[in-house]
Amino acid sequence: MKSHQNTQTMKPATAAKKLGVYLEATPAEFREGVVSRAELDALQADPPEWLRELRRNGPHPRPVVAAKLGVSIAGLARGGVTEPLTTEQIEALKRERPEWLERERATQAEVRKEAARLKKRDEERAARNA
Repeated sequence: MKSHQNTQTMKPATAAKKLGVYLEATPAEFREGVVSRAELDALQADPPEWLRELRRNGPHPRPVVAAKLGVSIAGLARGGVTEPLTTEQIEALKRERPEWLERERATQAEVRKEAARLKKRDEERAARNA
């Protein structure tokens, strides 16, 4: 029996998601090929200039925009933000503090508070039943 390693590859969209960047803003050679696990690891360990620039200035995909604004992806949609935003646009929203952003941040704070309460309750139950 001969043992050989199959190279795991992923679509560029999956790799972009794992790298936290907006696929359409990546270089053409990235978008048009496939990315191996080793290549992804190399990109994460030593990002090239294009990747550092995208992470620094965007445009950022919705999950990154939501995290930077402290809201959910659904909260972005409710606020009318459906397109990727640059770091500059995100910072402008933080400064302007539109009403929808304040409302969604409050909602997120409540969600986190409830999640913490449930986690504590479950830990206490587990301790009692142990």
